Amino acid sequence: MADATEIKLPDYDLTGKVALVTGATSGLGRRFALVLAKAGAKVAITGRRVERLSDLKAEIEAIGGTAAAIALDVTDTASIADCVAETEAKLGPLDILINNAGMNVQALPADVTPDGFDTMFDTNVRGAFFMAQAAGRSMMARGQGGRIVNIASIGAHTVLPGLTIYCMTKAAVAMMTRSLGKEWARHQINVNAMCPGFIETELNSEWFHTEGGQKQIKTWPRRRLGVEEDLDGTLLLLVSDHGRFITGSLFTVDDGQSL
Repeated sequence: MADATEIKLPDYDLTGKVALVTGATSGLGRRFALVLAKAGAKVAITGRRVERLSDLKAEIEAIGGTAAAIALDVTDTASIADCVAETEAKLGPLDILINNAGMNVQALPADVTPDGFDTMFDTNVRGAFFMAQAAGRSMMARGQGGRIVNIASIGAHTVLPGLTIYCMTKAAVAMMTRSLGKEWARHQINVNAMCPGFIETELNSEWFHTEGGQKQIKTWPRRRLGVEEDLDGTLLLLVSDHGRFITGSLFTVDDGQSL
């Protein structure tokens, strides 16, 4: 049994690790990339809007980090394969995947179109699975394990009005996380998911400053909106050595919004 002098507090140092963040062009993905770089990881920042990645790359380099900006469309399996290959060619073997790319088409259930349905499942479920598959294959081939963090939502386990299809996709991501956590445990690949509540980003900020958005906030226990940095601690726990005993788990990070 260790005594108090042997206790080491976590520092979440990711020096020497290579991370790939999907959907890094804005919002949470952009924040995740900055946090991982700040912790010492070399980061592949990816997305479809490649013109937005140059500023993020410069910001990471300004804090002494290393980043590679790589085009990625998660709905295209060839693009996924090319992205992983380019990441490893530029930065080294992949240790961490932040499977963040996702989208939403807001519509009441009676108004959902087949195209809207397919678009959301193609990105949020099919894209997330084949991205995890590509990263997992690379990690298994290397034989050194790895970390995969899927970004789900409280919609995976909570009804969000007007977001039926979105919630369905995130429930699928949650089960995918648990399944891959079990399937890949023997390969020392830890697969977990974060289920964030409502976090203010450029995608939703306008809504939450309307009368309707303010009414929604007042229904939550603490009557406040989350901010991007509220996810930093969970992210670093799951990708670092301090999360080595955690796999197949879903982390709800929502300030009690889903209670």
